[in-house]
Amino acid sequence: MIRVENLSKNFVIKVKGRSLLREKRTVRAVKNVTMEIEKGQIVGLLGVNGAGKTTTIKMLSTLLEPTEGTYEFDGIDAVSHPMEVKQKINMIAGGERMLYWRLTARENLWYYSQIYGVEPKVLRRRMEELLALSGLSGHADVPVETFSKGMKQRLQIARGLINDPAYLFLDEPTIGLDAVVSRQLREHIRYLAGEKGKGILLTSHYMGEMEELCDVIYVMQEGRVIHKGTAMQLAASVFEQKKYLVELYDADGRGAERLKKELLASDPEVGFEEKGGELVITGKKDLSYRIADICSRNGLLIKKLYEKEPNLEDTVLRIASEGRAEQ
Repeated sequence: MIRVENLSKNFVIKVKGRSLLREKRTVRAVKNVTMEIEKGQIVGLLGVNGAGKTTTIKMLSTLLEPTEGTYEFDGIDAVSHPMEVKQKINMIAGGERMLYWRLTARENLWYYSQIYGVEPKVLRRRMEELLALSGLSGHADVPVETFSKGMKQRLQIARGLINDPAYLFLDEPTIGLDAVVSRQLREHIRYLAGEKGKGILLTSHYMGEMEELCDVIYVMQEGRVIHKGTAMQLAASVFEQKKYLVELYDADGRGAERLKKELLASDPEVGFEEKGGELVITGKKDLSYRIADICSRNGLLIKKLYEKEPNLEDTVLRIASEGRAEQ
């Protein structure tokens, strides 16, 4: 398990002062972040640009030393023993970084295996397994510069597994990929966690991807973790009101007016919005039974009625808008 407690990172930057000389100012990019990542679990890290996600990942991958706090990998203190931790982790970034284009796929894997000190007796077998796993066996000896984006990203996955890490950090792994390749990579990420038992920390701006893959999601804002939970738990904690979509067989609109009038009589805080013949009703109480009862008593025929649950994108947008309002 990765256990992170009160992790913080300060940067000293130079800004223009009143004099010609630049003044130094301390910026706290990450503030007291606490989280856990278990083996076999996919954990999401969400937040708008500048929230502190990249700095957090750089600390966890030992690229940056924290200013304060502790983090352990299977009981190993990462601050005191970074080299031991490096053997347990790897990082896969989106785009076309972290590969040498003039080398072949096999040469790329060999090069990174030397950095991690993979034993020669297991290297050949592991390289062939990873090339097969990534669907690149037939292109093993072809220069990477001739690869498509999807092939490069599959090779990135193979490169990230060359040291058989216990934990993987995936930073926007499907960025710029088409729908087919993105889906294949998502299936592969689930396989790595579910079948191989690897702990995975995932960042992405594709909310559907996070919603589909993550067992738990941490939401960061201004360097702090402000929410934690599943996608449904996050939505429930952010949205106090329930939303219902109703469509009636109601040519003249009188049925909808009758429904609104009776709902307001029992609860003045109920809200309404009409969208293309559909009525969106919001309220803090469970209104599904009340809507059905009013329609039944008034002879109104229901064409459509369901609770419209907010998705992860709605949740993140609400959190971001509330943060801007507070500022």
